[in-house]
Amino acid sequence: MRKFVAIIVLIIVVFGGIFTYYHFYYPFAEGNRAGLLIRFMHKGYVFKTYEGQIIQPGLRSYPNTPVATNDFDFSVSDKQVADSLMGCEGKEVVLHYHEYFGRIPWRGHSKYVVDKILQVNEPAR
Repeated sequence: MRKFVAIIVLIIVVFGGIFTYYHFYYPFAEGNRAGLLIRFMHKGYVFKTYEGQIIQPGLRSYPNTPVATNDFDFSVSDKQVADSLMGCEGKEVVLHYHEYFGRIPWRGHSKYVVDKILQVNEPAR
């Protein structure tokens, strides 16, 4: 009976580890987003994370709302990338990101995590 319980516990631990890795650490999508960087900050009570927002070209409509902007909220876990983005507010940027199924508090408040800045341009006037 002890051997059976030990095997069941081992199976639960292994599947729990696989689920945790897949849900929080395995990026299931990656891509690029372009837009005007309107906000970038370092915030948090316990875990200080870098959070930003860009407005993408085009409009998206929501139910019961005639017109809304197409916002993209993201987190940055790399300090060098965050330092580079700190001076880019008000500029058009192209960002490379990874999308995760779940978020981790020390990685950021978003499931979208930016890992590279591909391009920075002054906005067209």
